[in-house]
Amino acid sequence: MSRKLAAIAAALGLAFALPATGIADAAPTASAAAPGDLVTTSSTDFRTLNPQLSKAWHIEYGSTSGTDKPNTVSGTVIVPRDGRTGTRPLITYAVGTVGIDDSCAPSAGFPYGTTLEGNLIAQAIQRGYAVAVTDYEGLGTPGDHTYTVGRAAGTAMLDAARAAQKVPGARAAGVNENSPVGIMGYSQGGQAASWAAQLHKAYAPELKVKGTATGGVPADLMKAAEFNDGGLGSGLILMAAVGQNAAFPELKLDSYLNDRGRSLVGTIKKNCVAVNAVAGAFTKITDVTTKNPLEQPDWQARLAESKLGGTAPDAPVYLYHAQNDELIPRALGEGLRADWCAKGAPVSYKTIPVLEHVSGVIAETPSALSWLGDRFAGKPAAGNCG
Repeated sequence: MSRKLAAIAAALGLAFALPATGIADAAPTASAAAPGDLVTTSSTDFRTLNPQLSKAWHIEYGSTSGTDKPNTVSGTVIVPRDGRTGTRPLITYAVGTVGIDDSCAPSAGFPYGTTLEGNLIAQAIQRGYAVAVTDYEGLGTPGDHTYTVGRAAGTAMLDAARAAQKVPGARAAGVNENSPVGIMGYSQGGQAASWAAQLHKAYAPELKVKGTATGGVPADLMKAAEFNDGGLGSGLILMAAVGQNAAFPELKLDSYLNDRGRSLVGTIKKNCVAVNAVAGAFTKITDVTTKNPLEQPDWQARLAESKLGGTAPDAPVYLYHAQNDELIPRALGEGLRADWCAKGAPVSYKTIPVLEHVSGVIAETPSALSWLGDRFAGKPAAGNCG
């Protein structure tokens, strides 16, 4: 594998879950729990390259799909093992692209230390924050992962925070309804975090959200697809098509695929991002379809539903983008800033000089966490909209 393709394999996700093991599909519950209610809780491990003084629980919890239907989502709640019992801040965190198969879920990799984004999450734990990490809809629970469906990802994040406040062990460590909440994510996680920020006021107003740190955001899926078609990130376009079709089966993705496309979709559904990004690299949409679905009104309408910027977040936002992002053009981050600023949102925008997609989040995570720490401390965020 070339160095550039190896970088793309980690890009949008920074994660490699164990390929053939992990959390098996649980039996569907008889009736879905209310949003944020716990369905199951069990002890797990949160391991990274460096040992962490923490406790963790694997959870399943009620949430809401992209079509406003009740569903069940899995995730992980992590708290520092520092003896603190007073109310502590809680970050609801969404990882970048990991893949479609259940073995790719963040919670599947945490016990083995194979989810590399765990090293970024660990920085929050080291600051004394609790963290709730959603697996997203259909990743670790029955059904296909609705990859890039923004609304479903946003509700999964908000409900992960609600559920974390109900885990007995986390409550004993200071996670409760009075916890100041931060929303954080990058790339696919940035889309999720941005949607959570937009949905907070209407969907989960009881959460005490103090701010959102979000970066590398694919704010417009159509423009992201156009940018990546036939390029290094083209495998991610087909992953997104699989995710949209999982949420909206009336799109009938299979009816557009040729033999090569059906074979590639089969590979994508059974593997994680390290394989999928390489398998689909430099593939054009026309190489795998008999007709381009992105030119069809129903596909365009569904993708437009995930476009960000239509609602102003009700808490301050730290929005950042790498200058040389080779997967998600910087113009998408700048456009989201303009849309939110026009609606009166307090946005602090930052371009990360020189860096590209993966190095951007690695370099900027400490600053993003410091910004959230200031919000937890009650410091104002003026923003830099103009």
